[in-house]
Amino acid sequence: MAQTLPQIPSFDLSGRRALVTGASSGIGLGCAVALAGAGAHVVCAARRADLLHDSVAAMRDAGHSAEALVLDQTDLTALKGAFSDPFDVVVNSAGLARHSAAVDTDVADFDTVMDVNVKGAYFLSSYAARALLDAGKPGSIIHIGSQMGHVGGPDRAVYCASKHAVEGMVKAMAIEWGKAGIRINTICPTFIRTPLTEGTFNDARSRTWIMDKIKLPRVGAVSDIMGAALYLASDASGMVTGTAMMVDGGWTAD
Repeated sequence: MAQTLPQIPSFDLSGRRALVTGASSGIGLGCAVALAGAGAHVVCAARRADLLHDSVAAMRDAGHSAEALVLDQTDLTALKGAFSDPFDVVVNSAGLARHSAAVDTDVADFDTVMDVNVKGAYFLSSYAARALLDAGKPGSIIHIGSQMGHVGGPDRAVYCASKHAVEGMVKAMAIEWGKAGIRINTICPTFIRTPLTEGTFNDARSRTWIMDKIKLPRVGAVSDIMGAALYLASDASGMVTGTAMMVDGGWTAD
């Protein structure tokens, strides 16, 4: 009898709608390009209108199907309105940090980080899932978390608290929505070289700390996150929910 070979899982996103927040630059833009390159129509959302429109124009020039949505994720009314129609894929790359020693944490900085990294992420997930549930559709929700959602770091108590919170949130939501075919996961990068992190890499002490913790001989690149996002967005990850994909160069291995 002839051997029947297993089918290669599909990474094709043709015909699917995706929303990527924080999509004007860096990791968010990389995720938007990855999904569009696999055939999705991508709504790119961010606060910085000029940069967002430039990024979407570049995507269209490259032959991708994309549109811009100027959106502040802390504006929950506007955020809810973005889900008037369901998205097959949602990638949340909006986030920020305010680093300081824990004993010196400013209340305003704490609230700002939590509003974006936790509250915004929570309600984005809720609105995305509600739209899918109402439409009777499956979907994939992906949060760009951090290795700092699994370990601690100097002067990062607030940021670590926010990213640890997202990990717990994702596990609970995966339990709620799994039977409806709605998957939710996190991607947890190490330090990724982007324009926003150049200051960190330019600091000799920080650079030494980072390279000592990463087990591979380089820092992360946006392209390292793009493959993870495409995998979690596609049917290839159909049995993956409530989990964290570590893209940390081995940072959390010890």
